[in-house]
Amino acid sequence: MRSHDYGRDILSTPKRKKVPEITAEPGLVVEDPASGFCGAVVKFEYGQVVLEDRHGRRRLFALNPAGFLVDGKPVTLVKPMPKPQQTRITASGSVKVEGLRAQTAKASRIWVEGKHDAELVERVWGHDLRVEGIVVEPLNGVDELPQLIGEFGTAPHRRLGVLVDHLVANSKEQRIVEKIRDDNVLVTGHPYVDIWQAVKPAAVRIKAWPQIPRGVDWKTGVCTQLGWGETWEGWQRVLNSVSSYRDIESDLLGAVERLIDFVTVPQD
Repeated sequence: MRSHDYGRDILSTPKRKKVPEITAEPGLVVEDPASGFCGAVVKFEYGQVVLEDRHGRRRLFALNPAGFLVDGKPVTLVKPMPKPQQTRITASGSVKVEGLRAQTAKASRIWVEGKHDAELVERVWGHDLRVEGIVVEPLNGVDELPQLIGEFGTAPHRRLGVLVDHLVANSKEQRIVEKIRDDNVLVTGHPYVDIWQAVKPAAVRIKAWPQIPRGVDWKTGVCTQLGWGETWEGWQRVLNSVSSYRDIESDLLGAVERLIDFVTVPQD
């Protein structure tokens, strides 16, 4: 005769009800049944959990199986898994180097036409350049560029990257650049009259950059048409609108990225 005809086997061991595991997130309120201490999870010390009651008193408890009560029911507290570190991205879109320390500037340089160019490059690529130890210097124009390159004294370990405004066919800037014959110099540029135009209109909340008549200072004309006040006020408006490479036109992005690659190439 089969044993189940007599009902449950009285000699068998009853199955224990599994105690649920709960992640001890900060703020979770639990009770220690042995002491009656009730408090919220604050932190972990020496493999134990710290609870704080409503009076601000704190006590340390071991993370024993079924060692706590939640809503009157036994639970096993488990320590939260460490959260994966989020990768931080710089304004240029590269991975941020944490704990960066200033290093001695390398001999290579990046030259830009003016102060505004330098400030915009710093805004977007500043972190990258500090990682590489590359200094950006304003030229205040490129009329004397070939002479300045000669005075700088380039070499394989001492390269120059030059960013030129309004580098288009048949321009004064193009004629100057064509005179440069140096393997340790790379000149790139963008088609805009001024570096302001390399910032996307949407970033500064305008539909398009105004057309300024020839013979009128471009920055002055822009500020007059847009009601931006003095040119320094206009520039602050433009610069403050840039938070990342997404606010910059692709012509400038490509030009600066090529310069950075050129002056940071490892030398044997």
